[in-house]
Amino acid sequence: MASEAHAAAHVHVHEAPRGFIRKYIFSTDHKIIGIQYILLALVAVFVGMFLSLLMRLHLAWPSLEIPFFGLMTPEQYLALMTMHGTIMVFFVLTTAPQSGFGNFFLPIQIGAADMAFPVLNMLSFWFTFASFAVMLAAFFVSGGAPTSGWTAYVPLSALGEVAGPGLGAGQTLWVVSIAIFCGASLMGSLNFITTTLDLRTRGMLLFRMPLTVWAWFVTAILMLLGFAVLLAAGILLLLDRHAGTSFFIPGGLIVSDRLIDHKGGSPLLWQHLFWFFGHPEVYIAILPGMGIVSHVLSTFARKPIFGYRAMVFAILAIAMLGLGVWGHHMFMSGMSPYSAIAFSLLTMSIGVPSAIKTFNWIGTLWGARIRFAPPMLFALGFVSLFVTGGLSGIFLAQPTVDIYLHDTYFVVAHFHIIMGVAAIFGMFAGTYFWFPKMFGRAMHEGLGRLHFWLTFIGVYAIFMPMHYIGLAGHPRRYPDTTAVKFLAALDPVHTFMSIAAFVTIAAQVLFVLNLVWSLWKGKKVGINPWEATTLEWTVPSPPPHDNFAGHYPSVYRGPYEYAVPGAPQDFVPQHLPEAEPARHAGADD
Repeated sequence: MASEAHAAAHVHVHEAPRGFIRKYIFSTDHKIIGIQYILLALVAVFVGMFLSLLMRLHLAWPSLEIPFFGLMTPEQYLALMTMHGTIMVFFVLTTAPQSGFGNFFLPIQIGAADMAFPVLNMLSFWFTFASFAVMLAAFFVSGGAPTSGWTAYVPLSALGEVAGPGLGAGQTLWVVSIAIFCGASLMGSLNFITTTLDLRTRGMLLFRMPLTVWAWFVTAILMLLGFAVLLAAGILLLLDRHAGTSFFIPGGLIVSDRLIDHKGGSPLLWQHLFWFFGHPEVYIAILPGMGIVSHVLSTFARKPIFGYRAMVFAILAIAMLGLGVWGHHMFMSGMSPYSAIAFSLLTMSIGVPSAIKTFNWIGTLWGARIRFAPPMLFALGFVSLFVTGGLSGIFLAQPTVDIYLHDTYFVVAHFHIIMGVAAIFGMFAGTYFWFPKMFGRAMHEGLGRLHFWLTFIGVYAIFMPMHYIGLAGHPRRYPDTTAVKFLAALDPVHTFMSIAAFVTIAAQVLFVLNLVWSLWKGKKVGINPWEATTLEWTVPSPPPHDNFAGHYPSVYRGPYEYAVPGAPQDFVPQHLPEAEPARHAGADD
């Protein structure tokens, strides 16, 4: 099997493209495509942060007239909320860690020349780009962006302009954008799965793959299953909006004294279809970060990852259980208490593999000679945020508790920490770690440390108070609470969170400056500046077009052979046959 895969890798070698358009725009090189995804996500994250900045300004100072907005209306606030959530979830959290870093490094880490289907890979990026362009176009059509939230709950999202501003052309563009994104994700996931299974080099057995590859592989399976369902749901929603069908719109519905002419669909059907995608989406966002963090922790702790096989099985268990817990988003829908108990138990059970990963990360750090470089700082920050966000999830997994907390800021705090900020810390860890390999230069370490501390303190200052105001009963999605007497005492908390948000957003400008400066002025580095063991650190920086210049490595050991007894140095790369170590990564569990 391994020899066949090694031979298959040569089939996909193709000549380096010539000309700017073929090399950098419509490229089939997985590395260029990975950079394109990362740049798209970088643009998207600043758009998303700008929208959140406008929301925070309004929440802290609701009477403030914002330039180009004036005094923000409730409809404008809800449109900002919808677009912020959609852009961050789809075009940042899904795009950068999986399609960006995964595209660039998965083939190199398994010893392949490229992805299995290079042209399909190019198409998946351009479909994603088109999806983002269509999403942004929703701001500029009549009625503006939709106000239905990033979940687009029906019947609000299904009725058209009669339901309110933004729910006409803006909502249609939103649905079309998501459908295009689903198509791009399906193409990408097929590519990741095929590449991992068929193009591994000689000796690269499944349990010799880096945990990053395992995470990208399992995430691709989740994307294949989840986005297929969301695509079907989006098509049905478009049919309800424009073809007169009644999949989601209930019969006898009256809006603005107008009887909606539908025979009777089920709004809950949309919730089931959306959340069957929506909860695996949490793990689509976080699993690549888990893989990156595991990779970085082992490298900078100078120890083998604790319990390699247990980490692999935990990734598989998280994915499998993640497909069966969507109903915990629907405890408020009036579902049967027996169904609620089942979903609650499944939700609690997913904490077991998550805890295994957390304890194994701690085991990796225990007694280690840690190097506190910026990638390691962000990896440690990821672990902290993952634990914090996971603990608040235990409360929401209980149906009786969730009924009280469901529509409050407690939920906003939970999913921002566990799904949003933790995943972004994984992206930062990957950026600082792999930047030298991608561009041949190192990012400025001092600026990296400053960026970490401002961001780490900032995100806790933003989202920890949200837990407290949620427990106090503060509803989410309210654009203005000045008329709600019992919330008046919480106004200073909004001001504090807004100031913390402004400082944190400013820190990201510092990151971009470091990124751009380092591209041209960063310190030049060698092939393996971090003294790491996996195959990407055996090729030049940046890697050549076909990665290994036609000389494909053989793999003799696991990916995390650090502190090997008897070895001449404290790490043994995967491709070196001499001095076979007595202990392999994965045998210590």
